[in-house]
Amino acid sequence: MRIEYVDAVLAVVELVPAASVVAYGDVAELLGSGGPRQVGSVMSHYGSGVPWWRILKASGHAPAGHEVEALRHYLAEGTPLVGAYVEYERTREGRWRVDLPAARWTPTEGELDVIDAVAGGLERRLHGLSVADDGMSG
Repeated sequence: MRIEYVDAVLAVVELVPAASVVAYGDVAELLGSGGPRQVGSVMSHYGSGVPWWRILKASGHAPAGHEVEALRHYLAEGTPLVGAYVEYERTREGRWRVDLPAARWTPTEGELDVIDAVAGGLERRLHGLSVADDGMSG
């Protein structure tokens, strides 16, 4: 995986505010590059230093193997949840997930500007363009 893509994914993840989430595919769509599997791979290998629990499956389920820790973050942040999360927290039994429609992050105009800059930088680096070569300078 190219480090340019890793850096871009992590930059987007850092923008997602507390109590909000996005699916792996949402991150890829915002960047205009890759797909859910590529974003998932970045998160599994490089995501420990960012709020990884805010990036999840389109089903609303927490990253596999990290459900207990993710649930602690969701509860602390007030992320909307559905299902037996109280029972799960107490007994590790019961099914729960993030209420993705209620918790899905919608970037502000300012955040979209940052994402556009990240995506543009990714595109230039992946294709070996300098700022002067991209037709945007002048």
